[in-house]
Amino acid sequence: MLNIIQQLGTSITDLSEERINIRQFCQLWRAQTDLLTSLPAQFAEVMENLLGRMEASSLFTEESCSFSQADLTAQLRIWLDKAQRAITRPQK
Repeated sequence: MLNIIQQLGTSITDLSEERINIRQFCQLWRAQTDLLTSLPAQFAEVMENLLGRMEASSLFTEESCSFSQADLTAQLRIWLDKAQRAITRPQK
């Protein structure tokens, strides 16, 4: 699972450096069903909310959209950090 988290982290960098577009980025994130099923259910809900906002932001210029792509990618980095902690946390 940690390699998936690393791949998703790399995709954030790839998006910010325009090596991939938002459509490709969202496809990659949504395809990680193994990761999502290994996390508590609220992770999928939060991720989908952020990705939906990311897609909406791509339809408008930065000035006319209420969602900042930079803010959303920062939130996705936080999501990844929390997902990594949830996966590496010792099982009780």
